[in-house]
Amino acid sequence: MPIPPPFREDLINRYDKSGPRYTSYPPATEFDGRIDESNYREWARLSNEELIPRPLSLYFHIPFCSSICYYCGCNKIITKRREKAEPYLQNLYREIEIQAKLFDRDREVRQLHWGGGTPGFLTRRQSGELMATIDRHFRLDGTDSGEYAIEIDPREMENGDVRHLRGLGFNRISIGVQDFDPQVQQAVNRVQSEAETAAVIDEARLCGMRSINIDLIYGLPHQSVASFVATLDRVIELDPDRIAMYNYAHLPQRFPPQRRINADDLPVPAEKLGILRAAIERLCGAGYLYIGMDHFAKPRDDLAQAQRQGRLLRNFQGYSAIASCDSIGFGVSAISHVADHYSQNTTSLEQYHECLAQNRLPVVRGYHSNEEDMLRRAIIQDLVCHFRVDMRKVSRDWGIDFARHFADELTRLQAMQDDGLIEIDKSEIRVLEPGRLLVRNICMVFDRFQKLRESGANFSRTL
Repeated sequence: MPIPPPFREDLINRYDKSGPRYTSYPPATEFDGRIDESNYREWARLSNEELIPRPLSLYFHIPFCSSICYYCGCNKIITKRREKAEPYLQNLYREIEIQAKLFDRDREVRQLHWGGGTPGFLTRRQSGELMATIDRHFRLDGTDSGEYAIEIDPREMENGDVRHLRGLGFNRISIGVQDFDPQVQQAVNRVQSEAETAAVIDEARLCGMRSINIDLIYGLPHQSVASFVATLDRVIELDPDRIAMYNYAHLPQRFPPQRRINADDLPVPAEKLGILRAAIERLCGAGYLYIGMDHFAKPRDDLAQAQRQGRLLRNFQGYSAIASCDSIGFGVSAISHVADHYSQNTTSLEQYHECLAQNRLPVVRGYHSNEEDMLRRAIIQDLVCHFRVDMRKVSRDWGIDFARHFADELTRLQAMQDDGLIEIDKSEIRVLEPGRLLVRNICMVFDRFQKLRESGANFSRTL
């Protein structure tokens, strides 16, 4: 039975503060408007000219939802009319055509992800046309060995829809649940029965989906330890391969829908920590491994195997068992990571349409990584994926003296070593069991932008 990381409430209270989730480094908060389409085109050219060009990861943002979930911070469009997606899809097809010309055709798509919003909003005809367009312009994996995932809202799915998606090539689904408690669901405007969720999972298994993930959120209004454990028991009965359990960040000044949530109904900090502790113990007791940073997986799942074998990665879709790829984002707000640099599309639907009407990519911001950024990114990847940094290897690979280069960071890590979160010797930084829950805090020591931020208000709490 997997052993949960020790829950030291004294340390958690001491270190808990706002910080990035490190799906990228630097975090997207550091992107700026100096990056445009010309930068992106140059990065694509450089990526093709690498000695061994990396495979591709494609992300498609489908921003439509039939109803609004009050906790949501995603870029979204609320409508019940499926025809509203047609103009957006036409723009998406044009973006696919433009992007495809920038990348060599022999670069295989090892990872594909449709997110939102909810991609399940699309009709079968629309989703079929989108996948056919992708297939015409990119080299999709015909062996079913890649990670081809789609986010699912069970309330949008009809009988046969999951089988249709499997036929399009998807082999993984991620199902939004958040909480099964009726009072919580009412408070966040997401009423979703367990039967709806179970029906999607049953169909996914029958049609051969390789992996099923369930998303949960703790810290929502009216949640308690007892109510959330009851939700977990029902989720465990559904037997997903992976569970992602996110900390709700109440940022109504940034995400207007959250203003409909009564802050007085949110669990107090002590109760919220109790929910987290009980959840970790319950999931590990049910046989799930704590992969790190919100994620749990069965021991035989690809994520768990990749972590054991030292090849786990973290990207904008969370953790991945697929080798490092150049990531191309399509649609409003989508982020690309090409040739080690970042670019992001406009979040404005109007500007997105205007750019593509002029055959221009809608890139409006991004970040040009330097050698120091890439070095720190590698260290943060090692920490969040494998809970260790081989300082001697980093020194060899990057041509530095680790102890000298990171003298200030090693000094600041001393307090964490004294608290039993990490262990440092001449060759390694090892995250100890009590430190695994606080790995974001450890990463922040190596985040050179963290020192420059006056406040962490744009981020969720680390726990």
